[in-house]
Amino acid sequence: MLKPVLAITALCLAGNCAAEALTPEKQALVQRVLARMPMENVALGMLQAPVAESLRQSRSLLAGRLADDKQAAVMKDITADASKFLEETAPLVRASAKTVVQSTIAPLLAERFTEEELKQLAALLESPVKSKFEALVPEIQNTLGEQVSRANQATINPKLAELQQKIGLRMRSAITP
Repeated sequence: MLKPVLAITALCLAGNCAAEALTPEKQALVQRVLARMPMENVALGMLQAPVAESLRQSRSLLAGRLADDKQAAVMKDITADASKFLEETAPLVRASAKTVVQSTIAPLLAERFTEEELKQLAALLESPVKSKFEALVPEIQNTLGEQVSRANQATINPKLAELQQKIGLRMRSAITP
């Protein structure tokens, strides 16, 4: 915890901090805010996105080119390789994210927010109402998706089927010599 304090103090001494000095209370508020921010999840998401895309592309490329059982076996191996990659690299990404958060994000929060604003931000992030709302978000998304789908399926489903058919025909003609 000493390193972030030193880094923020150095920034303040260099004239980069807001007029308000970095007090232990302000540093504690910065850490309280950071504790409620899913920074590691952002970094892990950045790692997982290209892996998920690679898996998706692999499935697409194998579809129709191999028998179902062979395709399943190949995808099982590819998925195992992807999982191993994520297991090996996720700890590195987590550690890097923690370092970056403390060396970059913490000083940024200390610079841009007053102690009073950090108190308000921490209270907002810790709010039971916020937690209750976040717990409701998946239900809101599902309800919205179902209702929009139901309201538009008569129009969209035939067009979607037509698009899928066109894509299939284009892929077959591109693959077939």
